[in-house]
Amino acid sequence: MAMQNGEMSKDLLHSQAHIWNHIFGFINSMSLKCAIQLQIPDIINRHGTPMALFELVEALSINKERSHFVYRLMRILVHSGFFVEEEEGYLLAHVSRLLLEEEPLNVRPFLLAVLDPILMDPCQQLSEWFKNDDVMTPFEATHGRTFWDYAGQEPKLNHLFSEAMVSDAKLVTSIVLKECGQTFKGLRSIVDVGGGTGTVVKAIAEAYPELNCICFDLPHVVDGLVGSKNLKYVGGNMFNAIPKADAVLIKWILHDWNDEECIKILKQCKEAISNKKNGGKVIIIDMVVKNNKGDDDESYKTQLLFDNRKGEK
Repeated sequence: MAMQNGEMSKDLLHSQAHIWNHIFGFINSMSLKCAIQLQIPDIINRHGTPMALFELVEALSINKERSHFVYRLMRILVHSGFFVEEEEGYLLAHVSRLLLEEEPLNVRPFLLAVLDPILMDPCQQLSEWFKNDDVMTPFEATHGRTFWDYAGQEPKLNHLFSEAMVSDAKLVTSIVLKECGQTFKGLRSIVDVGGGTGTVVKAIAEAYPELNCICFDLPHVVDGLVGSKNLKYVGGNMFNAIPKADAVLIKWILHDWNDEECIKILKQCKEAISNKKNGGKVIIIDMVVKNNKGDDDESYKTQLLFDNRKGEK
């Protein structure tokens, strides 16, 4: 009986720890955000060798009376896999290369945008959103307007979102051009719907100079942007009309809209394809939730988190 009671106690404590880890899970995200804002990855990288705690503290632009908290911050970031701790000091973990300011494919803007209070606050409204009869998203319930209206009127959010999309687009496009370059061969023209400031389509235009490229987005997004020989910017609304082209590219677009709205977008894509004999492609780059996670649990977790996050806009 004593052994049975001991096992029950162990199971009870394990369950408590599991729940607590989720309760305090936000500390992982906020610790990483703090490290980025304090430039910790860049400082350790510039140091060149394992960086001792006292060296890191001296290099940080912080109130030195709070120096003893740096160890706690680094301890959780080491546990999360962003840094490696050796006897001599701290080193970057492999994944942290994407946190360096000098890294062309860094994800810092995406991190800072997603973890900004403007986008985090709607998470507090999820239970109310499930209970009410409004058609609003959690973002609308929190801020009184849609994400897109907010971004169009508030320079801070527009800048954060644009920088985040540029950051993500650089990384994804580098992989797409390397692994899926055949997709663009034989096309004469392509339009990137919701292309932002044109990071994706600019890379395509440079890789395929014979391809006429259009970056299509809302007028306030593309206003003032200058194209090149085979790239131009066009403002408009994808629900009304999309510029004509042999192929239509939609990256990270469909996940922001419900089924009916996605159907409207895809119908406009179909209308935009001017000559189905010379391409006739709708190229979709988006997150897909697999029916089973397989062996890559990390990717499956990303899919589930992204799928839940998308509904908040």
